[in-house]
Amino acid sequence: MPESIISISRRFFESQVLPILESKFPELTGQSAIGFFGYGSECLEMDDEFSRDHHFGIRVDMLVPDGTSPGRLSEMLETLSSDLPENFEGISLRSGHVKGAGVSPESLEIFLTRMLGYPRAPETHQEWLNIAEVDIIHVINGEVWHDPGGRFTQARETLQGYYPDPVWKRRIAHWCRYYSGMGLYMMKRGILRKNWVYAMTSFGRTLELSMELAFLLNRTYFPYDKWLYPMFRRLPELADEMDPLISRSVEPDCPWDERFENFCKVSDILDKKMVSLGLVPQHPQFSRSETSGYRLLEHNYTMITKSLPEDVRSVVPLREQVALEEFHTAYVADIDIDEWDAILNLTRVK
Repeated sequence: MPESIISISRRFFESQVLPILESKFPELTGQSAIGFFGYGSECLEMDDEFSRDHHFGIRVDMLVPDGTSPGRLSEMLETLSSDLPENFEGISLRSGHVKGAGVSPESLEIFLTRMLGYPRAPETHQEWLNIAEVDIIHVINGEVWHDPGGRFTQARETLQGYYPDPVWKRRIAHWCRYYSGMGLYMMKRGILRKNWVYAMTSFGRTLELSMELAFLLNRTYFPYDKWLYPMFRRLPELADEMDPLISRSVEPDCPWDERFENFCKVSDILDKKMVSLGLVPQHPQFSRSETSGYRLLEHNYTMITKSLPEDVRSVVPLREQVALEEFHTAYVADIDIDEWDAILNLTRVK
């Protein structure tokens, strides 16, 4: 396997960038967190030849103190651009994720707000539930190489400590509701009505939510959907039992009744784990319905909900990446359309 771009970027930072920063911008350097983190498959070390066609290359992410003047940052980038080489270890610094100097500075508060919706780590159950899970990974992924003040490291450690128990249970309850009620139940109705478009969309929901529940029951944050299945297969528990059923269900020749049956079995696997974790009491086995399917995990949804404290019971966990989309909308509104088309690999037909 080729060497990780994170490792190459670290060598670039330590041998080329850090000496310049410490020599010419010591105060700013002493207050900044620097590493390789945020967006991109490479931050999860999941990049391959297909994910390297845009925004890929050596990069150094730098979180500076809030209030650092734009003029000071421009001066730093201009200095780096003039002092750094065009290439490092055969990789151009002019064509990667960060054009010019390979260094991307922004304030810690802006970075965290874009990722989490808050300029710091969450402090209340409500704040934890207001953060899309996949965006937490963008804060804790990659590596931090330099953080003298420790503020970013502290935020990462808070998030790496995982959800407080009431938040964890509320999220599991919500996912049970959607997996069972909006996924498996709806798949059954689509099959009965021979509405194959609806059966397919419900199947996709069931498939995705089942793996996300497995992450929750492993107390591990799940990634955005592109890498959900590869990282699901690495889970220490549940994946070995669930994966054969999932793998068979996505095969083109798998009949719809078999797909439905497979996810009834997945329900039993998830339920057994919830009982073993003490999330729901031991219960008798339930029979399936000819018209409603097997809404077992909605039983668990109700049992978990009854055990929740008032401050989380009626809070709906955020699943959509609201903070990211707010940032992205502003970004594309200001970008030159030709530059954006190039990022998208759109070439005009002559």
